[in-house]
Amino acid sequence: MGKAKSYGNESISSLKGADRVRKRPGVIFGSDGLEGCEHAVFEILSNSIDEAREGHGKVITVTRYGDHSVEVEDCGRGCPVDWNPKENRYNWELVYCELYAGGKYNNNEGDNYEYSLGLNGLGACATQYASRYMDVTVWRDGFEYALHFERGQIVGELSKTPLSRKKTGTRHRWLPDLDVFTDIDIPAEFFTDVLKRQAVVNAGITFRFRNEVGPGKFETSEFLYENGISDYVAELAGEGSLTAPVFWQAERRGSDRADKPEYKVKLSVACCFSNKVHIIEHYHNSSWLEHGGSPEKAAKSAFVSAIDAYLKQNGKYQKSESKVTWADVEDCLVLVSSNFSTATSYENQTKKAITNKFVQEAMTDFLRSNLEIYFIENRFDAEKIAEQVLVNKRSRESAEKARLNIKKKLSGSIDIANRVQKFVDCRSRDVDKREIYIVEGDSALGSVKLSRDADYQGIMPVRGKILNCLKADYGKIFKSEIITDLVKVLGCGVEVQNKHVKDMASFDLGNLRWNKVIICTDGDVDGFQIRTLILTMLYRLTPTLIREGYVYIAETPLFEITCGDKTWFAYSDQEKVGILKELEGKKVKVDRSKGLGENDPDMMWLTTMNPETRRLIRVMPEDVEETARVFDLLLGENLPGRKDHIAENGYKYLEMADIS
Repeated sequence: MGKAKSYGNESISSLKGADRVRKRPGVIFGSDGLEGCEHAVFEILSNSIDEAREGHGKVITVTRYGDHSVEVEDCGRGCPVDWNPKENRYNWELVYCELYAGGKYNNNEGDNYEYSLGLNGLGACATQYASRYMDVTVWRDGFEYALHFERGQIVGELSKTPLSRKKTGTRHRWLPDLDVFTDIDIPAEFFTDVLKRQAVVNAGITFRFRNEVGPGKFETSEFLYENGISDYVAELAGEGSLTAPVFWQAERRGSDRADKPEYKVKLSVACCFSNKVHIIEHYHNSSWLEHGGSPEKAAKSAFVSAIDAYLKQNGKYQKSESKVTWADVEDCLVLVSSNFSTATSYENQTKKAITNKFVQEAMTDFLRSNLEIYFIENRFDAEKIAEQVLVNKRSRESAEKARLNIKKKLSGSIDIANRVQKFVDCRSRDVDKREIYIVEGDSALGSVKLSRDADYQGIMPVRGKILNCLKADYGKIFKSEIITDLVKVLGCGVEVQNKHVKDMASFDLGNLRWNKVIICTDGDVDGFQIRTLILTMLYRLTPTLIREGYVYIAETPLFEITCGDKTWFAYSDQEKVGILKELEGKKVKVDRSKGLGENDPDMMWLTTMNPETRRLIRVMPEDVEETARVFDLLLGENLPGRKDHIAENGYKYLEMADIS
């Protein structure tokens, strides 16, 4: 036994300098993978956005280079990097080498960055620390300043040269470090998505994206929304929406708690109703709130409350009808909110949700009051909205009722008139628990029936080798009693449009009676062939069951290895060799495992049916085209291909072939 490691006063240590980010990037960026690397880009971009929002520069250019480096350039005032007498240090040290240092802590009204996306003074420094290198160029006060960092350390000194022309702004170019992130190949789609979103919520600012597609060759695209979210909602809704887009804006002042200081919130919402599209997006201080938070809760509360009130006041509900829900409203709503506040509580540094209580309260009241006025002033549109929301509600309720009825029906026994011979059902009415074992022959039926858990395991025997469904036409397939019985037991119908399937229900995954469809055959050549034929049938008639992962193969052991009073089961020759190696020097007995019909119930339960000990292989083809090709080669009409395949690979299986 190894000596236990001591845990004393000398065991405690702290990360310093760049190691605070390089060794724990997930703390700052939310991930050490590609998502974290992408968030680092947004940290730098957000500083440029804050400058542009303050009226300093109207163009921000982002470049994606072929070597995975990224460049962000703005036309702002230029990041201060020279000597800071107050701090007795250079500003570049504070900005790029000091976490929690920056110019956005004094967010009082009238100060710089009243509505700032970056508040914590982390982004520039953390990104620099996480980079293989970073080059910073600043133009301000008539000078060009340049800095070069490598792996979190300054290389050389701050250079300062006079400018021959008037220019201000900041340019960052950096290469994310593979020692920090597991992946740095940020796709072009990330940049286009982020820049488009920023153009939406920063009206009148041009976001230019340059993507290097070859050495020195760039493809350029630009994103600009002159009227911000109003133009965006009109674009999302397209032509033929139920109502024209409206834009509401207001400012509120308040606090998250009575003892907390007040702050200001600027609220902006554009929305319309449509029976073609439904999209809802929330932004705060330019950051897309992928996970919503306060604005999402406000929208749900305000829209449901206002529409429900209108429906009640105008007698739109039927007698004893339940009220509308958010799902009914959301299904026909196109809404984009873009709010700004002087104090923001993000869920975490990645800024994907906010938790401000006052923002939620202010936005709820703001939306509810605007909706009430809108319904009064736009009676025709209000009627269309009410009608569509009620259609959504009643459709949802009908669908839910039908789903529950179907589930109840499918959870019960198969109707006596359609009872399938020798099919053995289970007792459970819960479709999510029910399993059907498709077994080989009547003898296996008896053995499996004694071994199963009758609460949730049903059995369907197939007699002999069923029809090859790749070679046969549909007329022949649906004359096969074995196949039609099996389809009836599954309950989901078939994915076939043909005159021969008039007695078969059309496919509906919701009608499937089972959570698992398990093919259970002997572990010999005949068993493999029967398994393949059943899989072929499912592949041709109900491919969705395979694609969605409902079909499984139950592995049955090939060998029973006995040593004393203990028995091991080997599912392959390789496993047999491994077990014998472990038992080397002991007296062992190796028997070829019997067929399913010859196994005793305890062994069947242990090896094939007990969820704790059985081995199930989920049939989940990753490439449907490749699966179709192999099925056709082995079982279809491709005779020349099959001959070539046997000629090239047949020697591998001579020992398994049943040749006398």
